[in-house]
Amino acid sequence: MAEIINMPRLSDTMEEGTVAKWFKKVGDQINEGDILAEIETDKATMEFESFNEGELLHIGIQEGGTAPVDTLLAIIGEKGEDISNIINGDSSEKEENDNISETTKTVSEDDSKTVIPDEVEIINMPRLSDTMEEGTVAKWFKKVGDKVNEGDILAEIETDKATMEFESFYQGELLHIGLEEGQSAAVDSLLAIIGKTGTDINKIISSLNNNQNSISESSQLISPEIKDNTEQNLTVVEQESKPQLIETKVNSNGRIIASPLAKKLAEEKGINLNSVIGSGEFGRIIKRDIDNFKSKALGSNLLKPNASLGKESITKIANSQMRKTIAKRLSSSKFSAPHYYLGVEFDMDNTISFRNQFNSLPDTKISFNDIIIKACALSLKHHPEVNAKWEDDQITQHHHVHIGVAVAVDEGLLVPVVKFADEQNLPQIGSIVKDFALRAREKKLKPEEMDASTFTISNLGMFGIQEFTSIINQPNGAILSVGAIVKKPVVKDDKIVVGNTLKLTLACDHRVVDGAMGAQFLQTLKDYIENPLKMIL
Repeated sequence: MAEIINMPRLSDTMEEGTVAKWFKKVGDQINEGDILAEIETDKATMEFESFNEGELLHIGIQEGGTAPVDTLLAIIGEKGEDISNIINGDSSEKEENDNISETTKTVSEDDSKTVIPDEVEIINMPRLSDTMEEGTVAKWFKKVGDKVNEGDILAEIETDKATMEFESFYQGELLHIGLEEGQSAAVDSLLAIIGKTGTDINKIISSLNNNQNSISESSQLISPEIKDNTEQNLTVVEQESKPQLIETKVNSNGRIIASPLAKKLAEEKGINLNSVIGSGEFGRIIKRDIDNFKSKALGSNLLKPNASLGKESITKIANSQMRKTIAKRLSSSKFSAPHYYLGVEFDMDNTISFRNQFNSLPDTKISFNDIIIKACALSLKHHPEVNAKWEDDQITQHHHVHIGVAVAVDEGLLVPVVKFADEQNLPQIGSIVKDFALRAREKKLKPEEMDASTFTISNLGMFGIQEFTSIINQPNGAILSVGAIVKKPVVKDDKIVVGNTLKLTLACDHRVVDGAMGAQFLQTLKDYIENPLKMIL
């Protein structure tokens, strides 16, 4: 009987996986314990072995493909076994997609039945900037019944970037205003109707509203899950576009389209509008075009239309499972845990001397980061209220110390955990951290090596960063940010001397750690770091 192999959950936070590599192909004989594939999770790339034996009859996800946990990954069974019913079991989703397409098609056909008389012009909310999604009517300069000519300013539209005049490209009577002053609507929503005096617009408005409702209803039929499934992990080709100046717009009557203010300024300055390049919508000449205009007689070289001004280019990178998980977990932490920050500057002169003497011993080499990990571990034993986590009905204080150490990798960040850090000596901590860093970059860390931290340390000092704040690695109650050691003038014994300093910043979850608690922890930490012999005595 055929065995269905689904996308496994290889870590506690895994929601979907990517097949990095298949080690078997359809038709291969599979034995228990054989490695079927490499699966990329949110934390690492791991080998996935078979617990069944038989022939590999079907591969559900190709190399590079991504799917949620429990999605069909493969089928193993007897040679020649009919698995068509199993594979076709997912056809309902395809039928649903087909139904949605048919619904959309029907709505589109209904839209085409809307008939707008020739003498009526529908004015929609314009897109006045590249990022504009909706606009607000700040002010109307015309009211229903007013005569409108080409070039008249209809309204002021407030966008996401500025408030701009919006002029009419049509003439007739203003028959209808779709948005009152102060109201907002999405781009392409009905703004106004201009047409012949006496035109019955009730049917037109009703028809437009019905069509809009039909489109909205059809879009709601598409579930978020199906929308997500339609997105493919495609290789995006770099696109280039050349920004161009738009030629000055001239309508069919030979009239140059310019705002009334621009026309007035041009007349006052004696500027021929035919010589001005418009930068407004559809090449419309606006005030700034007149202000910035300089004639050839003044010795200025005008930019020619379509002149190449450079190239815009982008690269789109598909988000890996690790990147998605980082985004999800850090967003959750930042917006659920009320962060606050405490900063302290440490005197590192004794610490530098201590490290130099320690590293002079045979086969011994420790880093400043190792010293900070050890100092944190001992300090947390004195302050279990900082070595804690928030739960809905209680705060859990840990009496063991497991310190997470943030490690940068190509796709983001991993946090392996030094277990029982207070019980490890400095060389042991150094050896563990080096091993973690190496295997993290090779994606060889095991899930259990990244679980159960009670406190986290993030160090950017090696990049020259002097001071920064971090987002708490939940469920921890705090995280320590470590900067670079800086040599600078300091005051010692009422004298200005050259000293070595280090800035540390503690980010705390205020639900767990109050300000005084965090400050007391930093005092203890400062004592250990500035007097490192206390850590080994």
